[in-house]
Parts: sequence; structure tokens; C-alpha cells
Amino acid sequence: MKNNQFLPISKKDMISRGWDGVDFVYVSGDAYVDHPSFGVSIITRVLENAGYKVGIISQPDWRRNDSFKTFGKPRLGFFVSSGNIDSMVAHYTVAKKKRSTDAYSPGGKMGLRPDRAVIVYCQKIREIYGDIPIIIGGLEASLRRFAHYDYWDDKIRPSILFDSGADLISFGMGEKQTVQIADRLDNGEDIKSITDIKGTCYAVSVTETPYKGVECPSFENVVNSKKEYAISCRIQQDEQDHIRGKVIKQRHGKMMLVQNQPMEPLTTEELDKVYSLPYMRTYHPVYEKDGGVPGILEVQFSITHNRGCFGACNFCSIAFHQGRYVTCRSKESILNEAKLLTQMDGFKGYIHDIGGPTANFRRTSCDVQLKNGLCKGKKCLAPEPCPALVSTHEEYLDILRSVRSIDKVKKVFIRSGIRYDYMLCDKNDAFFKELVQHHVSGQLKVAPEHCSAVVLDKMGKPHIKAYKEFSKKYFNYTKSIGKEQYLVPYLMSSHPGATLKDAIELAEFIRDEKLHPEQVQDYYPTPGTISTAMYYTELDPYTLEKVFVAKTPHDKALQRALMQYFNPKNYDLVYEALKKAGRSDLIGTTPKCLIKPKQNNKQNITKKYEQKRKSTLQKRKKKS
Repeated sequence: MKNNQFLPISKKDMISRGWDGVDFVYVSGDAYVDHPSFGVSIITRVLENAGYKVGIISQPDWRRNDSFKTFGKPRLGFFVSSGNIDSMVAHYTVAKKKRSTDAYSPGGKMGLRPDRAVIVYCQKIREIYGDIPIIIGGLEASLRRFAHYDYWDDKIRPSILFDSGADLISFGMGEKQTVQIADRLDNGEDIKSITDIKGTCYAVSVTETPYKGVECPSFENVVNSKKEYAISCRIQQDEQDHIRGKVIKQRHGKMMLVQNQPMEPLTTEELDKVYSLPYMRTYHPVYEKDGGVPGILEVQFSITHNRGCFGACNFCSIAFHQGRYVTCRSKESILNEAKLLTQMDGFKGYIHDIGGPTANFRRTSCDVQLKNGLCKGKKCLAPEPCPALVSTHEEYLDILRSVRSIDKVKKVFIRSGIRYDYMLCDKNDAFFKELVQHHVSGQLKVAPEHCSAVVLDKMGKPHIKAYKEFSKKYFNYTKSIGKEQYLVPYLMSSHPGATLKDAIELAEFIRDEKLHPEQVQDYYPTPGTISTAMYYTELDPYTLEKVFVAKTPHDKALQRALMQYFNPKNYDLVYEALKKAGRSDLIGTTPKCLIKPKQNNKQNITKKYEQKRKSTLQKRKKKS
């Protein structure tokens, strides 16, 4: 088989390779982009490297059977994914309004995949091909593998394995279990007998339930009891460790969902191999007429150097999908990819990122976990860094320096998230200084998320003193090299635990830090996270104590408006929030006040605000 070509997307492509059929068909809710930032590309290239013939059906029309018949019946089975993100998140805002664009569709066009894409695709495949093996994977399937709260339906849905009618779920990153499944099917094994592969979920009759492992509350119990749902979520999170994690069972009526232990992460050598496969590194030319696929723009000249995140914020899905155990590619592998980027069309000297889930993690958080796994029910960095934490940036800094020295590379940026609290634990500030000098594109984005200790504890984030310490050092180092660079903090409203009092505390923090957020983020309850369990149950899964949750659109609007108290359009909401919270002291004309009294001329306020906003944006644009 030739290298440097896309995998077949049509019968014509298949025939041109001399094939009379394919071993597997991969159905994806995304447009076909052959780049290692896209899960479909990694899994299909890994299958190809293992010797299998793979055809890709991207964004089939789920209303037409012939969209799923491109290659005919595959010899061994179907792999199905919604794409890089959950299809409901792709389609709807946190306000449950339809999005206007889809970054993973040609031309950014909406409507090319269905809601709940994995379920819809699997049901259509089952209708056409009967009992052919179907394996589901990717983020949507991985995060919905147990009974889960669904924000869009506002109810508990069963495991996606039952809703879809698939045979197996491949959860997590998937490379190892995918090849093992393929090999066993190729050896003639019945899909129903493949029940022992790590990183997979399967279903059996309750009477055939394995004795090993731990059982979490059943689907019926979590539907009827929020406390039981919270307990279920805690068990699932606690066993998500490839060293000490146990088999988890969850009853659904007469059937038992069984999750095997997580698959071991890829080693450095295995990661290097995955990222050396012959990706085309762009979208399929069939999309050229539509203007391409927007999702490639952020990653085309970026490099992923690690996987996993021991930060494990409660609202983030990474820990439940990739895991908390950090693994990394070798320096040689990263340099080879950087050199490859310099030879690509469109490369202008800028590598946009050398990162991953968390850019500055190059090792496990401590040495204990190498043998015992990550601690159950504890955070490595929050609320305070663990005493066993090992913080070092020597290897990462060495890689960045080497990439900077490559011919044709003008600048290397870091855009995929820096854990500033981890940086502060490193006694050597060499990385901090070079980050400021060489790797910031006018502004550095970090994620304190809030300032209230109560809210940050519910988020699983460090307290705000860490951000303040980082901010002070950042601006000192920036000033010392004669640059004017900005620090842009991501902040979130309405996370479980955030009361109106906490929202006002955040507004005061924004005032005191002289921040001016142009966009604000409402908490979005996505499947499979601790924060989503808190949102639904109003309980902390680890303590079972009550948690306040702002759920009504108006309560959310009050918290969101306070984050932009300076915007005249938010005046009435901010006024209402301050009055409701008994904080009229913040309504007035002194510097500490958030808004002026109502009798002030709002038109003049609006005019001054717009002038200041335009001036700020022009200044930032010029500096960037």
C-alpha cells in the first residue's frame, strides 16, 4: 500500500487500491481530516498499520440507507464515533440554543450530523447489516459509557451501549484495544465472546455477571435517587486508574454493563510510533469546494507532546477519558514532527503550540503512582499541591529550545493550557522566564476559573492566591525584558457551589485586577464529570453534602452579568443582583463601586464604555 494518501472514502478509492472490499468501516460524525489531532485519523491509521483495510464514511446522511453502503458490508465490522466532541455539545450552546457553525464540518456548516450521532449511526447500521460487530468509541461514547445525566434531556440516560445497540465500547484513547479487538475478530472470534479486553465495556445477562470488581448503583436506582447517582459517579471516577482501578458493573434491568479495567497508556515508544504514521495532516480534498474544514486551522501547525492530566479539574472530561496518568513523546519524535511542519505548504515560521491536555506536564505528578497508581479521591494540585509532587520543566524547556533552533522556525507558541500552579512549585524559574520571553503571542491565557475558595474547591482548582502569585511574577518578568504582554484569565460563572455572593466576589476580583473580559463562560454540564453530578444532584459526590446550584436562566444571567458589570447592557441585572445580595455598597460613584446609581445618564455611560472598549481592543491587536 502506498504511503502519503488518504484512506478510501468511496468505492472508487477502494477499487483504485486493488481492494474488492474492506475489513472495517469507520463511521464518523466529523468531516475527514487526516491529522493526529483527530481521533478518527489516529484509530484508522493504527488499524492500517496493523494490516487492516479500512474505509471511512464521514458524516453520512442518516436518513438514507445508501449513505452507509459506500463499501458494502465490511469483512469484520464497524467502528463508530461522533467525532472529536460530543455531538450535543457540537450542536448546542449552554443555553441549549442551536449553534450557527460546526468547526468539524466542511465550511463550518451545521446540520451534517444528527443529534446523538453515535446512537443514530449504530441504529442505522444495525437496521441495514443485522448482527455485524459494532464497536463505538471517541469522546461521546467514552463519557456516556455508564448511566449518565444528560443536560439536554434533563434526565438520566442509560449507558450508550444499550441506546446504540453496539457490541462494545472502547473507552479512553483506544489504540491498544482497537488492535486487540480487530485481531480477535480476524481470528474468527465472536464479538459476543470478547469480554476481557482492557479499556472496553460490554453487556451480559445479569445471571452471567462476573464476580470480580465493584458494582455501582443500577440504572433504575440512579434514576430514582440523586444520592445513588452521586455515589455511582464517585465510584466510576475513583476506579479510572490503569494500575489500581477495578472492574465496574452497573445493572440495567435484566442486563449488566461491565467496564473492564482501563487500558494501560501508551508508552513513549508507542506514542512515538502513533505520531509517526503517514498522516496527510489536512482535510480531504473533497472539502476544498466548501472552503475546507475550520477545525484544522488551530492544530495544523501544532504538536501534541503528551497525554493525560493529573490536574483533574472536576468540570473537565480529560481525567475520565484520557486518564490522570501523564505519558509523553520523546524529544526526537517531537523534533521530527517540527521539521516536518517546516516543509508543509502554508508554513510561515510559526509553530502554534507544543502542548496537550496540559502543556507543561512531562512526567507523572509523583513517583509513588508508578507502582500504586494515582491516589483515590485526592487531587495532585488542589486545594494545595501534594507534598509528594515533583515539579520540573527541564525536559520540556530543552525540547522548546531545540525546536526554536530548527531552521525556518521563527517562533514557537504555547497555547494549549499552562498549569501555573504547577509552574510555581518548580524552584527553577528558567522555564517561566523563557515562556515569557519566547513563547507568548502577545497574551498568555490561563485558567484560574474563579476567585472564591468555596467555588474553587468544588471545581477541584487551587485557591486564587496561586494565580495572584503567578500574575505578579509574570508581569515582573515581562517588564524586565521590556515587553508589554497581557495575561488573560479564563473565568467561569454558575459552577455548582457558586452563589450570588460568590459571583459578586468574582466581580470585585475582576475590578481589583483591572480585568475586562470580553467573553464569559457559563458552566456547561457535560457527561461524565464530577461537576455534572453536582449540577444534577446538588450534592458533592465525595461528601454527599448539599451544594448550591444556579439552574434557572435568570439566576445564571445574574452571575454572568456580574462578570461584565462594566457593560451598560448588563446594568439592570447587576443592579438587581447587588440589591438582592444586600450589597448596595457597590452601587455608587467611588472607585470600589461596580455600577453608578440609577439616576446617572445611562446613554453617557454606554458611550464612554464603547469608546474605552474600542481603544482597548485596538491596543491589544497592535501589541499581538
